[in-house]
Amino acid sequence: MKIITRSIWLLSLVSLFTDVASEMLYPVMPVYLKSIGFSVILIGMLEGIAEATAGLSKGYFGRLSDISGKRTPFVQWGYLLSAISKPLLVVFTYPLWVFFSRTLDRLGKGIRTGARDAVLSDASTKETKARVFGFHRSFDTLGAVLGPSLAMIYLYFHPGNYKILFLVAFLPGLLAVLFTLFLKEPKKITGKTPRVSFLSSFSYWKSSPLLYKKVVGGLLVFALFNSSDMFLLLKVGQAGLPEYEIVGIYIFYNLVYALFSFPLGILADKMGLKTMLVIGLSVFSIVYLGMAGTGSRYVMFGLFFLYGIYAAATEGISKAWISNMVAKEDTATAIGSFSGFQSICALVASSLTGILWYNFGPQGAFYCTAFVTALVIIYLLVFVPNRSRSTPEN
Repeated sequence: MKIITRSIWLLSLVSLFTDVASEMLYPVMPVYLKSIGFSVILIGMLEGIAEATAGLSKGYFGRLSDISGKRTPFVQWGYLLSAISKPLLVVFTYPLWVFFSRTLDRLGKGIRTGARDAVLSDASTKETKARVFGFHRSFDTLGAVLGPSLAMIYLYFHPGNYKILFLVAFLPGLLAVLFTLFLKEPKKITGKTPRVSFLSSFSYWKSSPLLYKKVVGGLLVFALFNSSDMFLLLKVGQAGLPEYEIVGIYIFYNLVYALFSFPLGILADKMGLKTMLVIGLSVFSIVYLGMAGTGSRYVMFGLFFLYGIYAAATEGISKAWISNMVAKEDTATAIGSFSGFQSICALVASSLTGILWYNFGPQGAFYCTAFVTALVIIYLLVFVPNRSRSTPEN
């Protein structure tokens, strides 16, 4: 049986070009916003509102996809909104317009996430699910390598010309949208007919399988302490590395992530998704322990290599595992709800890490994260069974 199907290739290419567009702007977004008059507090509010929008909408649109039995329209509209948000950011520079444009980008992510991952799940079997999600993640993350690299080259020749960069970023985003037009709507799923609430994530939690609650509960505790990568890069900066090396180490991490996602997905299908996830979390804990105690650039590059391994062993694997433990008609809702809760936890995590950093320094923040991760690993090993489904029916 063909494992990497046409739809998986298309979605992987769509994610690749979308991430190229997004990651071209990621390193310069704070600088651009400050250049048009945004304060640090306003930038924080903007990102908080945008991420909260994405987080709350993932469960809602995932549920809507499951109930309607349709996937492709959610994927197409989600990527379209994210693409057009890029040039909109430079059309007008009024704060309300910038808030609208940035929120539109995150809303697009909320619309597409559950439906897209459901397509990946439906296009695979229980035995091949991890490698399919890993294959998709490898293309997605390759965009995080190409995007910043292209931005560095552009800004080398055109320093400070951010507006043109935003317009250039529209091109790979548009190419991603064009690829979605070749997606075929999968066979309609027998849907249900209840009303859909914007807080669908919370309502699904009540009716979800026990195994889903156990796994997602543990992963969300981890997410509460898994702060933004910015804190790791800040630690690298404190060690005295120049700016180009800081950008380079971020690109290096994404390259490792991209290269190892598919191979680790294949390995996870053979050895078990839970086992691979636990290995990935263990590597994460080692990275944070190491970052707390080192100031060596060579050690840091080694730790960022391991950090890429952690991401490859957990990001796609967690969604693959979740899709195996829920009913097929609830796949988009289950993954969308998990991703939504994860986004909300990420907001808390960065704030919490900032407080710990301020009061106890980077060592205290990183040691705390490593300790909580170790507790989550123990919880998964002791309280979560290896089987994918909690009941034969689910």
